[in-house]
Amino acid sequence: MSTDGLLVVDKPGGMTSHDVVGRVRRILGQRRVGHAGTLDPMATGVLVVGIGRVTRLLGHLALGDKDYDAVIRLGTTTTTDDAEGEVLAAAEPVTDPAAIAVAARGLTGTLSQVPPAYSAIKVDGQRSYARARAGERVELAARTVTVVRFDVTGIDGADVSASVTCSSGTYIRSLARDLGAVLGCGAHLAALRRTRVGPFGLDRAVTLPALGAEAPERLLITLADAVGAAFPRRDLDEDETARIGFGRPLKPSGADGVHGAFAPDGRALALLADRDGRAVPVVVFEARG
Repeated sequence: MSTDGLLVVDKPGGMTSHDVVGRVRRILGQRRVGHAGTLDPMATGVLVVGIGRVTRLLGHLALGDKDYDAVIRLGTTTTTDDAEGEVLAAAEPVTDPAAIAVAARGLTGTLSQVPPAYSAIKVDGQRSYARARAGERVELAARTVTVVRFDVTGIDGADVSASVTCSSGTYIRSLARDLGAVLGCGAHLAALRRTRVGPFGLDRAVTLPALGAEAPERLLITLADAVGAAFPRRDLDEDETARIGFGRPLKPSGADGVHGAFAPDGRALALLADRDGRAVPVVVFEARG
């Protein structure tokens, strides 16, 4: 039987995001499974997983802001900008709380951030990490990201605990690297836990063992609830519902960005976006011939 729904998985360390998707496929007996926003194997926490028709949401869900709890180790730089890489250089770590707080505040707002060389970004059709592992010197172009909040929550020797809220596309490894650069001692990411993706946080997360032990349908967030939580809502009348079924545009909603379209009976029908004076379906969940 086909299943539609969304899972907020508390990803364990040591697994790739693809590993988690594979495990969910086996547990649910479903082939159509995907995730919104990759987590590195070292990282734990919120991985949003879509099943069935909900996979059509994932590209849009991945664009939401995210929250992280991080531990940044000052004084050591690595090849991967995290604890899994080889040490490149070591220096005496800065331990002055005021200096660290000032440096963190300077890394907030709209930033031009260079992604880690060991990342999944493609360079001439090949993953950057594959080129870096092959010994190539990889230089990635800077990207514009937004760090809403970079709060230092604790300092224990060389380890700085921090909470971060940031836009999609932000690398916390790069933020750790750049904090070390600002302080002049180098740094890398020692631990990372994602606590929120868009509206979905750890309070709604399930572990993989719990998913295997429970009746899965009790843990899934329905398509309608997922759309309603993540996007502004537009309730349609019967005529508009019929038009959406055929992929036809509607009168503009006047809403910024993507919004969810709902039938009179509460079904989530589509995601809409205002373009050229019309509300255009960008995703249709229930199409007619």
